[in-house]
Amino acid sequence: MQSQAVHMMILLLIFLVLLIVFTCAAAAAQEVYYPKAKQACQEKCGDVFIPYPFGIGSNKDCYLDDWFEIECGNQSSKPVLKQAQLEVLNISIGGTFEASVGTLQVNSPVTFFCNGTGSSQVANLTGSPFVYSQYKNIFTAVSCGFLAMMESAEFVVGGCRSVCDHQDNASYCDFGINCCQTTIPPYLTMMGASILYQGETRKADCDDYAFLVDKDWFESARSPSSAHEIKNRSKVPVVLEWNIINSYSSREIFGSYFTNISVDPYYYYYHNYEGNPYLLQTCQDIDECKIGHNRCGPNSECVNVPGYFVCVDNFIQRKKKTKFILIGLGAGLGLLLLLIGAWLGYRFLKKRRTMKRREMFFKRNGGLLLEKQLSSGEVNVEKIKLFKSKELEKSTDNFNIDRILGQGGQGTVYKGMLTDGRIVAVKKSKIVDESQLSDFINEVVILSQINHRNVVQLLGCCLDTEVPILVYEFIPNGNLSHYIHEQNEEFPLTWEVRLRIAMEIAGALSYLHASAAFPIYHRDIKSTNILLDAKYRAKVADFGTSRSVAIDQTHLTTLVHGTFGYLDPEYFQSSQFTEKSDVYSFGVVLVELLTGQKPISFRRSQEEGKSLATYFITSMQLDRLFEILDAEVVKGGSKADIILVANLARRCLNLSGRKRPTMREVTAELEGIQMLEKTSNGGQNYEEVEYVRTDSIEPWDVASSSTGTGPGLDGGPSSSLHEIPLLPYKSW
Repeated sequence: MQSQAVHMMILLLIFLVLLIVFTCAAAAAQEVYYPKAKQACQEKCGDVFIPYPFGIGSNKDCYLDDWFEIECGNQSSKPVLKQAQLEVLNISIGGTFEASVGTLQVNSPVTFFCNGTGSSQVANLTGSPFVYSQYKNIFTAVSCGFLAMMESAEFVVGGCRSVCDHQDNASYCDFGINCCQTTIPPYLTMMGASILYQGETRKADCDDYAFLVDKDWFESARSPSSAHEIKNRSKVPVVLEWNIINSYSSREIFGSYFTNISVDPYYYYYHNYEGNPYLLQTCQDIDECKIGHNRCGPNSECVNVPGYFVCVDNFIQRKKKTKFILIGLGAGLGLLLLLIGAWLGYRFLKKRRTMKRREMFFKRNGGLLLEKQLSSGEVNVEKIKLFKSKELEKSTDNFNIDRILGQGGQGTVYKGMLTDGRIVAVKKSKIVDESQLSDFINEVVILSQINHRNVVQLLGCCLDTEVPILVYEFIPNGNLSHYIHEQNEEFPLTWEVRLRIAMEIAGALSYLHASAAFPIYHRDIKSTNILLDAKYRAKVADFGTSRSVAIDQTHLTTLVHGTFGYLDPEYFQSSQFTEKSDVYSFGVVLVELLTGQKPISFRRSQEEGKSLATYFITSMQLDRLFEILDAEVVKGGSKADIILVANLARRCLNLSGRKRPTMREVTAELEGIQMLEKTSNGGQNYEEVEYVRTDSIEPWDVASSSTGTGPGLDGGPSSSLHEIPLLPYKSW
C-alpha cells in the first residue's frame, strides 16, 4: 500500500510538470492570424497568398487598381500579374524590420543571342508602381570575349565582360571566366540585353545568353555550372519592388517604425510591428530577437516584448534568471512538501481509521469475551494464537475462490499456507451474528484446551476483521458423510475401516466427556463433522455449540441445538443435554456406517420411519437387520461382529438416556470387537449370537425443520433438516 501511494504521488508530480510545460508550449506556439485579403475576396491562388492591395477577380474592391489585379483561373492555377502578364511566384507587402517596402517575385524570360541579336527582353514596367529591385537582382551573362550590355530606352545602363577559358571544360563558369555578373541601376522599369562583338563572329547556336535574376534564388542553387544550366530554362525568378505614391511615407505605409530610446544605462527599447497597413486590423508584434544577428552585442541579451525588444545587461539578466530559478525551485519544493505532507496525513488518518475499525471488529467479534475467558486462568493461553488479518489474506491469496474447501450457510473454509509453510484451513464466517458470538468464542476456548489425536486442532483465530476467522490444522480428505453416501473408489469404506473410524470417534468423545480438564459435551455429532486426515483417521470437528460443564454437573439446560436425525429425543423433549445425548448422536453415526443410509430420508415409507434411528430399530425388532445393511459391511464383516456392533448402536439409541452406555463403555466394546475381529477367523455362526434385548421403544420420527444452528468447520450449518451439500477437502 505504501509503494502504491508513493507511485501515485510521483505520477501526480509528473502530471503537474507536463501540464505546465504543455500550457507554456501551447501559449508560445499560438499564432494570431491576420487576414491578408479583404473580406469576401479570394486570398490564395494555387500556393501563393494574394494580400491586399493585390486582389483576384472581377470585383475591383478586392485590389487597389488595375496594376494590382491578379488573374487566377481557379485555386490550382498559377497567379499572373494581369497588366504585365508576369507569372507571380510570391508577394510580400513589407512592414518587417528587414524590409520596409513591398516586393513581388515573378518569372522573367532569359535573353538568348543568336547571330548577335537578342531574342527577348524583360517586361516593360513604365508607368506602373513596380521597379526592378537594385538590391535583390543581378544581371548575369554567359559569354566570353564579348561585352554583354544592359539597355533601357536606347541607353546603355551597364554591362560586363569575361575572358574565355579555351580548355576542354567549356561548361565551367566562374564569374570573370566564361561568364560575368553586374548590378543594375535603381528605379529601372524596363531593360533589354545585347552583346557587342568585336571583329569576331559567333555561330548561330545561341550559346551566348543573358538574364536578370533574383540574387538570393541564384545563390541558393549556385554551382560552377549553374550559369550554364540556365540555358535549359526559358524563365528565371526576378524581384520587383513596389510602392504607392502620394500616400504615406514608406515606414508609415508598411506599419514599421523604428525608435531608439535610452531609458537607463542597462535597457534599450526598439519598437517594431508588422501587419498589412492597407487593412484596418491591428498590427502584429515582431520578434526582433530572432531576426538576423545579435542585436544587443556580447555583453547584453535580447528580450522580445510586445512592440519592441529590450537589450538587458547580462548581470541583471542573470540575476533575474537566478531569481526566477529560485522562485521556481521554492514553488516546486513547496508543492513537493505539500504533497508529501498530504500523503503522510492521509497515511496517518488511514492508519488511525484502520486501527479504530480493527478495535471495533475485535469488540464486535467477541474479543472482550475472549479476553475475559483468558483472564479467568481456566484457559491455556499459550495455545491460542491471534493471527493478523494481513497474514491470513496473504495465506489464502485474498480469500481466492480457488482456495475454497467447503462452504455452507454460516461460513466458508479456505485452504491457506502460513509463512512457516504449514497448510491450514481458514474458516471465515459469512455474516456477523452477534447472537452467535458467544458460541464462536466458546469454540475457541474449548478447542484450545483439547489435545487429542482424533480432534481437529485449533491453531488460532483472527478477531480484527469484519467477520471472525478461525485457523485449524488442514484435514485433507474431507468429511465422513462424503465417503459413506457417495462410495469413493479411491478409499472404499470396508468393514475394518468402518469399525476403526467408529472406534476413533468414540475415543475422541470419551476423552471429551471424561478426560478433558472439564467435561465437554459436543452437542452436534454427525458424519459431516467427522473429518478424515491424510491417513484417513477420524477427526472430530465443529465445536461451535459445544459446552464445558462443572465436574459435579450432570446436564445442561439450554435452548435445543443440533441436527435432526442426530438429535437426542430426550434432549428435544426436556431441553436437558447430558453426555448421553452425545451418545445418541454417535449411535446415529454408527448406524450410518452400518447401513450407508442418510439420517433423514423422505424416500422411506411412513411405516419404516423418516429417521434412520427409527428405521434401524424397527428393522431389528422385525429381524430384518441384514436387509438394511450396506453391501461392504455384509461382505467384509462376520455376522457375529456385525450383530455385536448393531446391538451396541441400538443401545446407544435407547430413548432413555440412563439406559444408554457411556462413551467410555462404547469405546471399550468397540475395542473388544476390533480385537475379536483380528483374532477370530470369522467362523462364529450367526445363530450363536443373539440380539441384545431391550425394552420395546416407540419409533421417534422427525419430519420438521431444524432446531438450532452453530458454525461448523465444514462451513455448513450445524442444524438443518436438509443438509447443505459441502465441497470435500481436497489437496491442491
